[in-house]
Formats: sequence, C-alpha cells, structure tokens
Amino acid sequence: PDFLDSLLAFRPAADRTDGRQHLAVFPMYTQNGNPDRNLEAVVLRMVWPDWLAELERTRYDNPLFCGITFEGFTSGYDTNSAVFFPETIAVREAPDRFSWGGIFCDREAARFRRVTEAAVATLGVELPDDLRDMVGDQDRCQQAFVLWDMIHDRTHSHGDLPFDPFMIKQRQPFWMYGLEELRCDLTAFREAVRLTGDGFPQGRDVQFAVLFDRMFRFPVTGAREKNYDGLGGQLLFAYLHQHEVVRWTDNTLRIDWERAPQVTNQLCAEIEELYRAGIDRPKLVHWFAAYDLVSTYLAPHPGSRWAKGPDALDLSLPPRKLVDDVLPDEFPLSMFYEALSKKLKNVIASTKGITADSARIAA
Repeated sequence: PDFLDSLLAFRPAADRTDGRQHLAVFPMYTQNGNPDRNLEAVVLRMVWPDWLAELERTRYDNPLFCGITFEGFTSGYDTNSAVFFPETIAVREAPDRFSWGGIFCDREAARFRRVTEAAVATLGVELPDDLRDMVGDQDRCQQAFVLWDMIHDRTHSHGDLPFDPFMIKQRQPFWMYGLEELRCDLTAFREAVRLTGDGFPQGRDVQFAVLFDRMFRFPVTGAREKNYDGLGGQLLFAYLHQHEVVRWTDNTLRIDWERAPQVTNQLCAEIEELYRAGIDRPKLVHWFAAYDLVSTYLAPHPGSRWAKGPDALDLSLPPRKLVDDVLPDEFPLSMFYEALSKKLKNVIASTKGITADSARIAA
C-alpha cells in the first residue's frame, strides 16, 4: 500500500509539546533491522522540556528534530535501531522534503548506561562522582542524549562543507562517512563545553556521553565491514591516547578529565580544517587528505592499496571506481580494542531492543 498521503499528514515536529503521545503505523524498514518493508507500529512520546525548547529557539535551530521515547513497538523495532525517519516509509514517490526526524533518546541512554558500566568495570576507570551519578540515572542520561542528538542533527548542514552534508547518492570511501559523523559528534561536544560554562548542567553530561559512547561502544559494535561509526570511535580514542589524555597502563585506563575538553576540541578543529581546505580540492585529492588525517592516528591494514598512496591505484578510473580498492576493514581494531571487544560483546548484544523500562527492570 502507498502511504504518501498519510506520511505528509503526519507532522510531529509541528507540535513538540513535551509528553505528547503519537501512534504511527507505516510500512517501513528499520535501520540495523530487516531490509524488507514490513507494516510496523510504534507508540512514541515527545521529549521536549522547556530548557531544550529554549536552546533550540535561541542557539540551535532545528525545527524538524524530534526527541522521542518508546512507549511500545512491533518487532521491526526489536533491534538496535534508535531512529524513526520518514525516509524509511514506503511511498509512491519521495516528497520534495521531509518535515521531521525522530531519535529515541531512551534507547540511546539505556544502551549507553549498560555498556558504560561494563566498560568502566572492565577497564578500571575512575569516574568523578557526578559522572558516576549520571550513569545511574536514566532520565538524566536521556536529557544528555536528546541535547546531543539535536546539535548533531543540525551540524550535518552547518559548517564548511565541501560536499553534500548527508552524502546522499554519492559513493565515497567509508572513512569519509566516519569523519562526517565524528565531526557532528565533536561539534556537539564543543557546544556542550560552552553550555557547561553557561551554567547548563546537561553540558557536562553530553561531554561524558560523547566520549564514552564513542570510545567504548562504537568501535566494538557491529560488523567490521565499512563500519564508519566504529572508525570514528577508534580515531577519537587514538587521538586522546596519543595526546596523553587517556593512558592504558597497569591494566587500568586513566583519563585526564581536566585536559579532555581541550584535546577533544583540537580533533574537532583538525576535521573542520580538513573540510575548509577541501572546498578547493578535487574529490580524489580530498579523499587522500582525509585518509592522511585518519592514518596519522590509526594504522591502516598492511595490505591496503590506499595506504601505499596514489601510485598504487589506477588513477585513470573515476573516483567512485577507486572505492572498490578500499578494504572492508581498512583500519583494523588495535590490540586494545580486540581485547575489549571480547569482554563487552555479550553486554552489547544484550542491548538489542532495549528501552528505558527494560533498563530499569534489569537494574
């Protein structure tokens, strides 16, 4: 069945009243789930507290963004998916533009809490008291994630962008997608540092959520084939390690909490400079510049053609054909992450289909 008229009539971003409930029934596929289109139903509740609405109105305009939580769902959402996007819905033709996009902050928060608790225990990380309290508080984590998501989402269309910000209908090496997602997360981190200075308690929570989700969950979640989110997490950890913000010694991970904001913002600045300079580069030259940035901190696979430089590639081919020479796992996991993956794999698997309620029951 064609649901275009229903999709156009459904406009949850038009009234983001905190706590407002919606029931949506659409034929869709879900990210990280079944690639087939199935009829799915989801009951969701808006998350739009006054402080977030004010920040969106005054600092982070994002009129299409919906922070949401699960009230209930059919099997298509019993997955790792934490997004509800109109692009996944079956229609006779794509509309000129979509009017909303939703991210389930309760699933993200619950997943973050479970994996973080396991990583902290495994690695012996000493958390400051306020961050330990945060990990134990589902509602507080949800506030951090809805703020993080709102800033991340708008960043895809802000900044010096040498290409389509969502890279739609483009074939590029997967490290380009990894850098884009990491850029958006690090922009949220940078804004969180500013918000902390302006007296918003959610700012410090966002900083912590970005660091720990990126470093401990992303690199060891999912398959290694073209895992661009995993690559971004590896890059962040390696950057902080090589700048001595994190240190793995005596089987304990130590974090310099004082320097973490400054050095994390340095990585954001390096990626932004790559983008700014990319506007003046041909596509292939820009891809190599991005590869150089990543390989400065991460070791490429020893069999990589791209690591050997332009002379190892057939440059008579169009750039999109050279993507075929990218290895599925161009930047393999380090020994540290290989070991961490074995320790956390069961915990990460247990977060499939998690919601705030299931996290509270488990606690």
